[in-house]
Amino acid sequence: MRLFSWNVNGLRAGLKKGTFQDFLNCEQPDIVCLQETKTKPGQVEVDFPEYLEIWNSAERPGYSGTAIFTKFQPLRSSTEFPATIVDNYAWDSDKHGNPLAEGRIQTVEFQPFYLVNVYVPNSKRDLARLKLREEVWDPALLAYLKELEKTKPVVICGDFNVAHTAVDLARPKDNEKNAGFTEEERQGIKNLINAGFVDTFRYFYPGVQKYSWWSHWAQARQRNIGWRIDYFLISPSLLPYLKNAEIHDYIMGSDHCPVSIELEFA
Repeated sequence: MRLFSWNVNGLRAGLKKGTFQDFLNCEQPDIVCLQETKTKPGQVEVDFPEYLEIWNSAERPGYSGTAIFTKFQPLRSSTEFPATIVDNYAWDSDKHGNPLAEGRIQTVEFQPFYLVNVYVPNSKRDLARLKLREEVWDPALLAYLKELEKTKPVVICGDFNVAHTAVDLARPKDNEKNAGFTEEERQGIKNLINAGFVDTFRYFYPGVQKYSWWSHWAQARQRNIGWRIDYFLISPSLLPYLKNAEIHDYIMGSDHCPVSIELEFA
């Protein structure tokens, strides 16, 4: 089973250019989780009959959003945190909007595991959403994943908008207090790992510097001045089935590239 995650930075653009179709044709993912789709069903012509489409679009047009295309029929799916999680946190709207209305999370249940697709809020250049990340989103997400784990293992993937350690970005010293590499954001990833979730890429490649996002400025991608902010994390009980984890930095079509894992069940 090949699972991919990709922040497409606008699915309509990828379909218009053909880069998304090229990706599907070349990689043949069994499941692909998308972030920053920036569209709603019906606003874009998607014709991939081998895939079931599951959407969670933002209320605000042309913004955020997630989607899952899967060749496997899920047992069930949801597009929000459960009320038991929501009620424990102060999800107040900020100047950027209500994070619960931005299409940022999806959960699909398969027989062997839950799959959670996330587009974690960006803390913003002025760190206006850092408090949201630290006090609301990150702890709520961890609580939700641990609740799911009581039933069966969890695979979580998506754009987490944070580089975990210094090896996960090209210029760590220059970015220590910048969005995406603050101590508060990095603690969110640390908390997931401390809770037992396994960073699949680091499991196979502990010290390899490979990136999944590059700024549009100063030819950052051509110069490979990037960040690893897209992840697949799994419950430790899934490790016996984990065969591979990759960052596909040769695939174009977005400022992010896809990341993937391969799971093999008997």
